[in-house]
Amino acid sequence: MEDNPVLLAELRPNREQPYEWKASCETWGVAFSPDGTWFAWSQGHGIIKLIPWPLEEDLLRPQGYSQCFKVKEVKGHGSLKEKTLDCGRIVWSLAFGSSSTKTGWKLWPRSWHQDVGPPGTLLLLATGLSDGYVKVWNVHTGRVLFNLTGHKDVVRDLSFSTNGSLILVSASRDKTLRVWDLKKDGKMLQVLSGHIQWVYCCSISPDCSMLCSAAGEDSVLLWSMRSYTLIRKLEGHRNSVISCDFSPDSALLVTASFDTTMIMWDPYTGEKLREFLNAEPQLSSLRSVCFSPEGLYLASLADDRFLRVWLLDVEDPVSVAPVTNGLCCTFFPHGGILATGNRDGYVQFWTAPRVLSSLRHLCRKALRCFLTTYQVLALPIPGKMKDFLTYRTNL
Repeated sequence: MEDNPVLLAELRPNREQPYEWKASCETWGVAFSPDGTWFAWSQGHGIIKLIPWPLEEDLLRPQGYSQCFKVKEVKGHGSLKEKTLDCGRIVWSLAFGSSSTKTGWKLWPRSWHQDVGPPGTLLLLATGLSDGYVKVWNVHTGRVLFNLTGHKDVVRDLSFSTNGSLILVSASRDKTLRVWDLKKDGKMLQVLSGHIQWVYCCSISPDCSMLCSAAGEDSVLLWSMRSYTLIRKLEGHRNSVISCDFSPDSALLVTASFDTTMIMWDPYTGEKLREFLNAEPQLSSLRSVCFSPEGLYLASLADDRFLRVWLLDVEDPVSVAPVTNGLCCTFFPHGGILATGNRDGYVQFWTAPRVLSSLRHLCRKALRCFLTTYQVLALPIPGKMKDFLTYRTNL
């Protein structure tokens, strides 16, 4: 077992809320911006904190300290300042999106240029609310750019495309997913129907070819991001699937369920590659799962109050840490840190494995970013190498 995660810092809401508001104090979402310069924290009661990253040095304890440094508020540093976004409703989901000058700047109305910022710096934060609205904010100014309407119930999850196209997918308790094009004034491109229960999670693959959606069902759906049609249904869980995430090279998909298992799939073939058992079913319904930025680790949060870190090819977790009432988790995009949010509106930062990827893995990752499983299997190379490139075995 590797070194267990060490708690580096804990952030709390800067004021206590009245007792009757306790039901809306949960931190349902935490996220780092793609470039690692901002951290977004849904601290409950409709409030989002946008915090410049990294935190000030005196807020992060060096590795080896057993206690965290608890803070009431975080000050900005450098040219970036902390922002408070009041969404007016309970925030159930959030996601960062970005676009470069070449891919989208000219499509924004001229009247918005002063709100968006100088060309080449477009960074957005989408927030999914309890009333079915999706508010999209300009991170640099803290202003609302869009109020997207269409959902009839809680917007439970959001996912941006990573290619700068500013395509946003929202998942809702109204049992649908909706695809929005923010470059076309937030136009709704498609409504995806197919689930018969609340949709809990959605994830666009890093290569922007697929969309995974998970609902209160024992299966997940894979959609094409090109035609917005259903590709296949993945069946294997025995209870509601609550969370899903693609690997950085899009070659793998992991799903987590209330049945306490995580399943790693090949999204191209629908094959179940591995299954990870979290703990005893009566104690540990899973809440969240995510891939590390280099694609060698998974992190999971469960109701048994533990954060677990897993290697892709090892059945048991390699490190464990106690997390009280954890709801969501995410890795810092450059590695080394994990963030978790809990039911009390807190967010905690943990050490995460720092790994120097092997040349073999880097080659596999580079190839799988543009080759599907079927294309790999068609290559004139030895079978063992094909197994390695498709994550069937270690080489």
